[in-house]
Amino acid sequence: MFSSLTTKLAMKKVGLSSDALDFSSPKSNDGSVPGLDELEESNSGWPAWMSTKKLPLTAQAWLSPVPPPVPVAECPKPGDLAPLDRDRQLTFGGGKPVIVLFLRCVGCAFAQKSFLALRELAIKNQGRLTCITVSHSSREATRKWVDLLGGAWNVEVVIDEDRAVYAAWGLGLGTMWSMFNPTTQIQGWKEKGWLGINVANSLQRTGSFKQGQGAAAIDNSTSSATATGAEGPSTVMGNKWQQAGLFAVDGRGTVIWAAKALRADDLMDLGSAAAAIGF
Repeated sequence: MFSSLTTKLAMKKVGLSSDALDFSSPKSNDGSVPGLDELEESNSGWPAWMSTKKLPLTAQAWLSPVPPPVPVAECPKPGDLAPLDRDRQLTFGGGKPVIVLFLRCVGCAFAQKSFLALRELAIKNQGRLTCITVSHSSREATRKWVDLLGGAWNVEVVIDEDRAVYAAWGLGLGTMWSMFNPTTQIQGWKEKGWLGINVANSLQRTGSFKQGQGAAAIDNSTSSATATGAEGPSTVMGNKWQQAGLFAVDGRGTVIWAAKALRADDLMDLGSAAAAIGF
């Protein structure tokens, strides 16, 4: 097909060798296939310029993430002891009740609503109730997002970039239906609190993030848990498919109220969670 003299002259004119479009995959003397020498180090089969790392941070958040380093457990039920995560980032049983909110992802308008409601509850019950929010976005992205919302105030922010804590509490990835069902889509169009682009632009403009860098808490008060983000899409902005969750734990470390988000727009019932432990 490409052997005619006219074709060879045309290819030479645009800077291509005569065998550039030969797809018969001839092998060189060392057994390698010419033209495939720029594969990613991960041996994924994609040329380096087609790496997912080249996509915008907001686009990478939609790709399938690397699995967490531990299996996704059963979601705790009322009456169960609060799960212990691998790195003991969350501890209970110190006598003070705790509400734990697992965010869907940084920049999500639904996560914003849940976080702001938790912050208000924490301010009203300062000293009597511990409120924790867990983010699987990077420390830098989470910090920027929280700053855009006016700060964490009395809410403790824990970073779980490899999603090991999420897995310990039975929170895995949502389904296509949980994301693209009519209710979620309608609510998504109504919401105005989509700050993902703002956060990503800020991080890229300042260069204030490192792929795969994890941290245990936004205030660095807890031991770090480094993400395994060497492979797969960036974990900087978290992942859109991650399930959210809300749990109330009493002062003895027993789960009193538990909910896993059924849809991306499911805010869960913070009022019921607080009432279950007397607030």
